[in-house]
Amino acid sequence: RLLHRVVPHGQSFMDEYAGIFHFQFWQFGEWVDIVIDDRLPVKDKELMFVHSAEGNEFWSALLEKAYAKLNGSYEALSGGSTTEGFEDFTGGVAEMYELRKAPKDLHRIIAKALERGSLLGCSIDITSASDMEAVTFKKLVKGHAYSVTGLREVNFRGSRERLIRIRNPWGQVEWTGAWSDNSSEWNGIDPAEREEMNNHMEDGEFWMSFQEFKRQFSRLEICNLTPDALSEDSQNFWNTIKFNGTWRRGSTAGGCRNHPNTFWINPQYKIMLLEEDDDPEDDEVACSFLVALMQKDRRRYRKQGQDMHTIGFALYEVGGQNVHLKKDFFLRHSSCARSESFINLREVSTRLKLPPGEYLIVPSTFEAGKEADFVLRLPHGSDLKTTNKTHTAHIFFKKTKQKNFKMSYPQEVSEEGIKDSFKKLFAQLSGEDMEISVHELRTILNRVVGKRFKLNNKLHQIIVARYSDGDTIDFDNFVCCLVKLEAMFRTFRELDKEVSGIAELSVSEVGHFLASVHLYFLKWWNITLVIH
Repeated sequence: RLLHRVVPHGQSFMDEYAGIFHFQFWQFGEWVDIVIDDRLPVKDKELMFVHSAEGNEFWSALLEKAYAKLNGSYEALSGGSTTEGFEDFTGGVAEMYELRKAPKDLHRIIAKALERGSLLGCSIDITSASDMEAVTFKKLVKGHAYSVTGLREVNFRGSRERLIRIRNPWGQVEWTGAWSDNSSEWNGIDPAEREEMNNHMEDGEFWMSFQEFKRQFSRLEICNLTPDALSEDSQNFWNTIKFNGTWRRGSTAGGCRNHPNTFWINPQYKIMLLEEDDDPEDDEVACSFLVALMQKDRRRYRKQGQDMHTIGFALYEVGGQNVHLKKDFFLRHSSCARSESFINLREVSTRLKLPPGEYLIVPSTFEAGKEADFVLRLPHGSDLKTTNKTHTAHIFFKKTKQKNFKMSYPQEVSEEGIKDSFKKLFAQLSGEDMEISVHELRTILNRVVGKRFKLNNKLHQIIVARYSDGDTIDFDNFVCCLVKLEAMFRTFRELDKEVSGIAELSVSEVGHFLASVHLYFLKWWNITLVIH
């Protein structure tokens, strides 16, 4: 079913064949349809890239061509991690574990993931290019993408032994150590259980002890399926809260905590953890959840000499504060959790466990001033039916009030009045050149204009894009900006007769509204317009 979500069923070289095929990929929150023709790159009459051992099987090569078109070129597909493919081909949310630092409950994490139908992969790190596809003494392939297909406990010589089942997709090289095919360990368990465990194994599949797995392999990657994958069997999926955001130089690209003067300008998202884990094997009162931060479209920028930014996130306990927190807060408070590292991968994800409460997530690039779009996903479990009746904590999310501007109702203000009110403050900040930076604009808006109304980050970005000349805003544009904001709020108050945040417009009022509100502002308003 997952395959047919990406490779729509019913396409062939025969029935109504027109020389084209279409495929679907998940990209940053939506499924994208890609159409390609049937010309494939070859050298000496052999396919150059992905190909099948069967001479008449082409779906994988066609799929790769569609994926290359989505990302801009075949070259753009070079490098990356298993999780990127997992997510683009399912819409799921991936997490990664370094097995040398694996959590003590890793076996339980794997068992729950397998029960949900998640996709699991593992690999052995390489230390040099010559290591790639090198075969170890016990026939494991370095740098190779294996899949994890099963987990089992058996009674072995009077004690419980935990085993894990691995598959080599090539199906040619298999593990030869303990618990491999025909190894002596199988003689120590019940013959019926042995028959059951080995009867339906695919070519390339093998068992090994869980402890040996953690020693031999370097990394485990899990892709938890979400409703984006398929609409059926929703009880097996993780629910996901999703926020789209941007880092923009001069307004929301503050960099990591190494930049204390600008860290606070990064986007901020508030979450509330309300229900603890119900795990009989764990006495800790805490809520488990996953935070996944993904930067968008970076492979496309390789042509311009750019690539992935180094990204990460931090969490802070906030306890009821409902405003965009400022510099002083982050200077006085340490993070209570964070991504394991800042890294130049498309996505950074970390499984966290925190006490119930209110927290703030601050996603950022490592360096300040780096521009990108991103999506922040927070998957959490639904009520899963498991043998021990455990479930992942329900998580309730809401954006900080900074993300929703708060209406207040200014009096009629003329352009001359605004000049008189703000000229002294403007002169203090601007100096002799009578220009202010985009950072200083935020200071003015927070200090003075904030007493009259509040703006969200995106609206601030649009103001900067509309009224700044590079990194500065002159006085004339500053005044025009304030006049427009005053008119915008005043006009909306007149139309929002029920003070509900919903403006109901007649046809005759539409023209008046659009004339009063700059379209740059209108596109970012979180307001429903009902036109009678």
